[in-house]
Amino acid sequence: MDAHLSERELEIIELVAAELTNHEIGVKLSISKRTVDNHVSNIFTKTGSRNRVALVNWAMSNGKICRDGLNCCNLPKA
Repeated sequence: MDAHLSERELEIIELVAAELTNHEIGVKLSISKRTVDNHVSNIFTKTGSRNRVALVNWAMSNGKICRDGLNCCNLPKA
């Protein structure tokens, strides 16, 4: 699935992968937990993920995140 994710959504995926809660993500990004909840819900819909673990697996499989040195070569060059 080729989800069209915004920069903010990609940023949130990285923070989900770093095991932050929605509250912690909100604090880090200076947005409300409710806004994070909405972003995460939209990301689940766009990626077809049913939970956070599935989302992280999707993100790694689709080259959206690099975790523990895995999948880093698939990320686009900055």
